[in-house]
Amino acid sequence: MPKKMGRPPSGDKPMKDRIFVLVDDDTKMKLEVCKKTLDTTTSDIVRKGIDQIYKELRGG
Repeated sequence: MPKKMGRPPSGDKPMKDRIFVLVDDDTKMKLEVCKKTLDTTTSDIVRKGIDQIYKELRGG
């Protein structure tokens, strides 16, 4: 049976949940700069930001 076509997995965990956020123009511009500088996606930037804040909250 042929393998399913579609978006390739991002990492080792399946991505099944979505979140939606509203941002102002300044925040969107900052996101675009981050994406271009790091050559990555919006999703990756958001995940990295969440990981960073989580670590700070845990004292890491």
